[in-house]
Amino acid sequence: MGPTLRAARALVLLAGFYLLGLAMLGALAVIDWQAGVHLAGSAYVKIWFVSVVVAIPIAQGMFSVRAPRFEPPNGLRVTEEQEPALWAAVRRLADEAGTRAPDEIYLVPDVNAAVHEEARLLGLLPGKRVLMIGVPLMTGLTEPQLIGVLAHEFGHYGNHDTRLGAISRRAFEQMERTVAALYERSAKKQAKERAKQEQKEAKRLAKGKKARGVETGHAGLSYRLAAKPFLLYGKLCMRITLGGMRKDEYAADLAAARIAGRDATASALREIPVLSAAHGFYMDSYATLGVGAGLLPPHGEVYGGLRHLLAARADELDGMRREVPQEEQSPYDSHPPIADRVARIEALPDDGRSSEGARPSLALLTDPARTFAELEHATLTPAALQLRRAESWQQLVSESMTQYASESAEPLRAAVREVHGGDGSLDSVLRAIEDGALWQVADRLPRSEEAAAATGRAAREFARPRLRSMLSTLVAGELLRQGAARWEPSWSEPARLRLPDGHEALLKSALDAAVEDVPDTGGIRRLLASVPAPAATPAH
Repeated sequence: MGPTLRAARALVLLAGFYLLGLAMLGALAVIDWQAGVHLAGSAYVKIWFVSVVVAIPIAQGMFSVRAPRFEPPNGLRVTEEQEPALWAAVRRLADEAGTRAPDEIYLVPDVNAAVHEEARLLGLLPGKRVLMIGVPLMTGLTEPQLIGVLAHEFGHYGNHDTRLGAISRRAFEQMERTVAALYERSAKKQAKERAKQEQKEAKRLAKGKKARGVETGHAGLSYRLAAKPFLLYGKLCMRITLGGMRKDEYAADLAAARIAGRDATASALREIPVLSAAHGFYMDSYATLGVGAGLLPPHGEVYGGLRHLLAARADELDGMRREVPQEEQSPYDSHPPIADRVARIEALPDDGRSSEGARPSLALLTDPARTFAELEHATLTPAALQLRRAESWQQLVSESMTQYASESAEPLRAAVREVHGGDGSLDSVLRAIEDGALWQVADRLPRSEEAAAATGRAAREFARPRLRSMLSTLVAGELLRQGAARWEPSWSEPARLRLPDGHEALLKSALDAAVEDVPDTGGIRRLLASVPAPAATPAH
């Protein structure tokens, strides 16, 4: 479907919203007229009042002239003077795509690239163009792959998708505003009725009567009924519009393959879900690891650290690239499944262009390390920026894991203080065990329903792993305090507590002995007295 037909479709859908609104207002007018014919007095006034208050948000939604506003993305705006190579590549792409280059480029902290155009007069007139490029995306893509991704976005420019989207956005915004206003009034009506009922029940209780349940009844029902047609029409518009958007994605893919090459475009599409998964894992497991301990990674590493994980887990990620995610198609998806898009591109004739040995796309940036640091200051919250910065990943992992280990052992400390007294230190825990209080302590630890119902031997078997785990964290904390152990960071597996050679087996047997039916803490005490400091090991 060409731009003219797509524009006509969008205008018809927008006009449909106004026709629906006029029909709703007309229906309310008919109800008022019929009420005037058949009713009189307070009943007529009540119906007339209800129809007016329902008509107000409908009319406001219909006749609001506020255009959808573009909010600058949460990112770092870069000028041509700051990033000449990136801008040069973008301008070349625009020329090849036969379209106008963006006016602004933002680097954003997402695995994504997107374009926007602040079109005027419902997209009839062009406006400022904005290109958003995810720095995590650049971290994982080669230059040809990034060109393929950007060429896809420029295909949207060339197809007028960004301009025509203004009409669809206006329709959706008008419907959203109307429905939101109706539901807001319904919620206020329900809240008012609930407060009235609660006040009535409070008076009943004050008189010694039994309270009844609070029911809002049909309060606000007229607003919800008025919103229903707009919700149904909105779903219809979404299905039609999003179906067209999926076709636009296929067209943009073909434009990308023509400009960047078949292989680069297909491999970029294979890479995006892999990068998205890796980035999410990195942010959850590494970048934010130290937040609980009041720590952020070193400057530039909040986003820049992703490159370490990608390098360390290259083999694992290669397996993910070969298996493109299979997704179920929904009528409300704005993009076709990645597997379908990859298959369509790879089915194209070989164009002889290979991206083997290409340089990383971060090479397009003047100073990637500086960009990573500046992106942090542009996108992190003020509260996050006030956190202390670790000097190294080793420090971040060591302090964070030590903090989490200490917190996880707190239930054991509290139980020992309650049963045996003491300060909750490792020594006081060991003395409680030596005095025969281990299983009384276990009874005061948090338990599952199944564990709480168990008795005798079964209860001990439920408690033993938890006791051992918390005792292990206390021993680890003491070894760390003595400098006899260290946390070993790793980009390919979880951080591990590192002891001198041979002592990890001793610690395991000592912990096992300490939680036996007849506990023996001698192994732990001997280990604490004898273990030397381990040699330093670099992260891997």
